[in-house]
Amino acid sequence: MKKYIFVLNAIELLAQLMNGKRVAGVLYLDQNTGKLTFKAYNRQARVREKDRLVKKLPWGWVKESKERIKLYESVPKDMGTAQILAVIDRETKEAKNALIDRELDMMEFC
Repeated sequence: MKKYIFVLNAIELLAQLMNGKRVAGVLYLDQNTGKLTFKAYNRQARVREKDRLVKKLPWGWVKESKERIKLYESVPKDMGTAQILAVIDRETKEAKNALIDRELDMMEFC
């Protein structure tokens, strides 16, 4: 039994197939015409602005994205608990100072 499939945007679909790409989509029965129809998904890559480095810290970094300030720290376990706590406190103070410096630099430009 042969079935004919109606393809929406056939030229664009064929171009993608000729480039060796797979085409994801949905195959359904059209309610109006009753024909078997294939509609390709219009998937586009998300374009996201990269995070801007505010300051590189000895055990991590402070970065700024469009909506957030990010602080990352990675301290080795073999330092001992007391030293780890001291490092975390010191790095947090450095991160706060970096954010203050960033704010002051931005005020100079205004």
